[in-house]
Amino acid sequence: MTETLMERYERARMFFDAEDYITTAGMLADLAAEVPGDLALRLLLARAYYHSAQLGRAERTLRELVAEDPVEVYAHLLLGRTLQRQSRHEEAHTYLRLAAAMSPEAVPA
Repeated sequence: MTETLMERYERARMFFDAEDYITTAGMLADLAAEVPGDLALRLLLARAYYHSAQLGRAERTLRELVAEDPVEVYAHLLLGRTLQRQSRHEEAHTYLRLAAAMSPEAVPA
């Protein structure tokens, strides 16, 4: 029996919740290729990349999300955090500042 897209997403979400971010990223990358317009799915994919230290992939995914949805606060925040983990603090500051301006409670002081 073939799984539906929703079943595959729910299974990937279970792996994410279990903190198996590498498996999650692989599963979500396949889904994102099939449903490229699903921003929520791609944001979860970026989170899985971030948590599994696939920072280049996280950055690319988040830059695409920010370009497509410039008011997605969490994408700005996570892009800033991703850049920080790569020691690109000045560049990170821009995205963290934008996230804080859009939603002050989103970024801890």
